Amino acid sequence: KMGNAESNAYQNHLSRFLPEEQSDIDGLFDTLSGSSGSAGAKNAKAAKKTVTLAALQAAHTREPLPEPMTARLYNGMKSIDLPGKSSGLSEQIAKEQFVIFMSNLLKGNADEKISIIMRMIAKTGGPLKGKQIQEFTEDLITSVVHVLSYRKELKGWSLENTRDSSSGVKALASELLSELKLPDGTKPVGSQLLEANFDQSVIEDWVYRVPQISVFLSVVIRQGLHVLHSLPDQTNDILNLVPHCKGIKGRGVVSLFDIPAIIYINSHLPAEMQHKWQLLFSSRLHGESFSQLCAHIVNKGPCLVIIRDLDGFLFGGFASHSWEVKPQFQGDNRCFLFSVFPTLAVYTYTGYNDHYMYLNHGQQTMPNGLGMGGQHGYFGLWIDSDYGKGHSKAKPRCTTYNSPQLSAKEDFTLDAMEVWAVGDIPESAGRKGKKSILDVDPQAQALLEMAGKSRQSEGLREPMEEDEEDD
Repeated sequence: KMGNAESNAYQNHLSRFLPEEQSDIDGLFDTLSGSSGSAGAKNAKAAKKTVTLAALQAAHTREPLPEPMTARLYNGMKSIDLPGKSSGLSEQIAKEQFVIFMSNLLKGNADEKISIIMRMIAKTGGPLKGKQIQEFTEDLITSVVHVLSYRKELKGWSLENTRDSSSGVKALASELLSELKLPDGTKPVGSQLLEANFDQSVIEDWVYRVPQISVFLSVVIRQGLHVLHSLPDQTNDILNLVPHCKGIKGRGVVSLFDIPAIIYINSHLPAEMQHKWQLLFSSRLHGESFSQLCAHIVNKGPCLVIIRDLDGFLFGGFASHSWEVKPQFQGDNRCFLFSVFPTLAVYTYTGYNDHYMYLNHGQQTMPNGLGMGGQHGYFGLWIDSDYGKGHSKAKPRCTTYNSPQLSAKEDFTLDAMEVWAVGDIPESAGRKGKKSILDVDPQAQALLEMAGKSRQSEGLREPMEEDEEDD
């Protein structure tokens, strides 16, 4: 009787996978359990075959996955109760446990994922401390960065051309943990969060509301164990987890972004812009000049601006429209401000006003510079046309985006700046003879000529970028 119940549950879970996915999972189990031979003999033997922690840690998985994550996967598999077996006593993982684990984490709902995730966080079960959830989340993010790098799936980004990821891992973990709510609805912070106890229903609610947890687990399993990683069921959130990187290759530049920040900021962009980022301006490459900045970013489509101040704070904004030089505010409610260091966060439109983005240059009557949110003289983010000076004013919050002060000091000195075009750069960018709002303004006309000059030198790198697609 037990055997039947067991095989029914097992068959139900197996049936969630396409035939080619089933054979992928069978193959992985066989590799891990050391079985081989003809299909018939295999199936007969498979029920007896088991996987041990040592097998999971062996050559097959040690490279792509850091050791702590391998142990967590093992605990998750081991936690699956099979009918008629005393749970948790066996150190071996049966084929049924393996398949149910894969099915629940890759195809399941929050309810099905949660008991496994609880055991991946702590072997013991029962309520979990915030600190244990934090360690799990940091391990998870570290594993995603590591495995994507190992499998060469970073799409032109690398650990060499981005900021060190270790502070980014902590920043992203604490941003995801900030969504943990106690049963009374309060969100504990700081040491209170680390010491608080969270039961299963609270963690289930968190996994449900923070989609990154499921997406990251899926990446760790697919790419870490190298299973179901190239099949059509790849969901879009994994497809655009990391955008293709253009314009940085071979230029000796280390981006101000780190991989966890790229993943997090990219997830907040409109879906049609998540597939590609292209470097338009870097103060290290193009010099510290406001007219150079304008020349490189005007009419290039939606962009991310990131700044580092002299105190090492990293922050910026997303401009949903092409930048234009004009004395009016521009953009729409998809714009946002963000912080990357010391905290990682995105601040979105409040509905209070429409001061999304502003760019002006060479005007006597209006402020000259690049701004986002707030109002003249009191921007959430401002770079003065006297390049190198800026401010982030928010007492207590920026009216447009509800962001706090993003820089270390309200009036800051710029250390470095980058601008990335996101999505596809508009066809019209860089075409001669196109009439634009810039042509009306003689100052802007001069800027366009500068842009023409800088584009000739940029022409040297255009063909090179085409090779970067799948770096």
